[in-house]
Amino acid sequence: MPFVNHLKLEKQDDFFPSHLPMVAFEGIYNDHKVTVVTNGKDSVYGTKVDKVGTVPAAMAAFLALEKTKASLLINAGTAGGFQRKGAAIGDVFLLEGVANHDRRIPIPGFDSYGVGTIDITKRIHPGKMAGGLGFKTGNCTTSNSLDRTEEDDKHMLSNDASVKDMEAAAIAWSCELQDTPFLGVKVVTDIVDGDKPTQEEFMENLGKAAESLQSALPKVLEYICGKEHHEL
Repeated sequence: MPFVNHLKLEKQDDFFPSHLPMVAFEGIYNDHKVTVVTNGKDSVYGTKVDKVGTVPAAMAAFLALEKTKASLLINAGTAGGFQRKGAAIGDVFLLEGVANHDRRIPIPGFDSYGVGTIDITKRIHPGKMAGGLGFKTGNCTTSNSLDRTEEDDKHMLSNDASVKDMEAAAIAWSCELQDTPFLGVKVVTDIVDGDKPTQEEFMENLGKAAESLQSALPKVLEYICGKEHHEL
């Protein structure tokens, strides 16, 4: 909401069908139409429970792209970071690639489909923006679990992940279906290969990461939509 308020966006009650939980806000920023979409809350498990994970994320992204025909989708959120890749709490990463680490299908052909690797740099060049804004770059590995297993660790390492989240690969997949460029902006809340339990470190640093994200997003939009043209 601080980001929505910063851009002076207005809630759009008729953006999604009324029976869906997704929420949308729209407005104009530097002559560009900006739409912010969230997955919404879960009515079954309580109003404090957000609809996290790949399924609601993919659905929200696909429906939003169908309606807006956007020229770029930015997936902004938090993530775990890997200290072996130089991640620290509060770091901002722009994604260069995404993949899944919990879709394991050990059948020829299906195994690669399960991982679902998408190279972001085929469409845009996050490294240019990261260099200009002082951010980091790397791959994101996605699953539907906040915690991890030893088997997950093997696949996250194979994905050469700098950060770990619960949505990016699914949203990027929706973008591929719609032929829309994808940009991932992830702020580190916890160190996946550190010595603290993920859920404890996540909750401890969520506020700090939110502040970092709130600071990073206007910079990203200014870079993309600013008066000086920047080639992505």
